This record gives sequence, structure tokens and C-alpha cells, in this order.
Amino acid sequence: MAHYKAADSKHEQFQRYLEKSGVLDTLTKVLVALYEEPEKPTSALNFLKHHLGAATPENPEIELLRLELAEMKEKYEATIEENKKLKAKLAQYEPPQEEKRAE
Repeated sequence: MAHYKAADSKHEQFQRYLEKSGVLDTLTKVLVALYEEPEKPTSALNFLKHHLGAATPENPEIELLRLELAEMKEKYEATIEENKKLKAKLAQYEPPQEEKRAE
């Protein structure tokens, strides 16, 4: 009987670990998505892998690309903002379009 309680305790600890780390919640969401899928995929395992992100073996490379993309987006936004400021500054020194046509 003591052996049964020890195994039960380990089971409960493991279950709490899975709950705290978000594994149970994530698995539940993916399984619900599979359940709600109108046309069931031919491979449920591939569906789970795809939705858990395990379908791509190059995950570290993808993460690096995502970081690079985020940096490029920031630089792009900064460049757009600088461009707007420079256009406004340039507009101060250019004659209005109506005066150019009159000449």
C-alpha cells in the first residue's frame, strides 16, 4: 500500500509540473482544435506536430530569423519616420507648387 501512495504522489507532482509549465493547457488547446477541425487530417500526429511547432526541425534558425525580422521592422519604421521629417524640412525650403507653375 505504501508503494501505491508513493507512485500516486509522483503522479500528482508530475501533473502539477505539467500544469504549471502550461503543457496541459497547450495540449488541450491543440486537441480541441483537432476535434473542431471540420475535415479531419489524414495524420492526427502531423496535425499535433504542426500546431505544437515541432514540424520544423530548424526551430533555432527560425527564431534567429524572427529576431532579425523584428530588427528590420524597427529599422524600417525609423527610416520611414526620418523620411517624413526630412520631407517636412525640405518642404520649408521649396516654393509652393502653385508658384512653380506660375513661372
